[in-house]
Amino acid sequence: MKMTIDEEVQDKKAKQALKPLSAMRPATLNKLEKAVLLLFSNHDPTEVSMIQIATTANMSLKTLYKYFGDKQTIIYTILNRVLGRLAVRMIDHLQGIDSVRDRLRKTLWVFFDFIDKSPDAMMLLSTAVPASRYREIDIYDNKELVNTFMQVLGDGQREGILNNKVPLYTLFDVYIGFITRIGLMHIIRRNPDPLNDRFDELFIILWGAIKQPDA
Repeated sequence: MKMTIDEEVQDKKAKQALKPLSAMRPATLNKLEKAVLLLFSNHDPTEVSMIQIATTANMSLKTLYKYFGDKQTIIYTILNRVLGRLAVRMIDHLQGIDSVRDRLRKTLWVFFDFIDKSPDAMMLLSTAVPASRYREIDIYDNKELVNTFMQVLGDGQREGILNNKVPLYTLFDVYIGFITRIGLMHIIRRNPDPLNDRFDELFIILWGAIKQPDA
């Protein structure tokens, strides 16, 4: 239900009064991260309550409200924390003197490794955040990551390695879409084998989708 103007004002005031996350002990934030990933990977997001989160994280409900204000803010905060670590690894592998193909190959391995080791985070992102709110997750607006990715793809187009008949963002969408769909379905199907056990075969499929057709 859409909030009235008065409700929006009150909500804004409540969020402005939140205690800064920097004041929370790292150990407490770590416990909250584990609790959120556990709860939301095993329950429908609408079924998870603030008190469940507090109990699972061994925190007081008052503390949760003091730092976050609502459940959705907790979700975004934890996702930003988890995906922020992934972004650092991806940026590192996208840079360097390797070929375009090798940099994209390394980045795919990093992403699949993340999914293999953090399936709960992938499920949280896929089930608890509507597509219309993705921009509230920092990794989707991480200019350093996106610009570095686009630079690699752009280099590939200019060198005639990657398909240059489509806009640059189309290659980006194909690359990210492939990763997220393969990763999500791998988790949903409860495949016991790590994604990277089939890495070479999966990369061949992805590379075939974005390389220059006659290359």
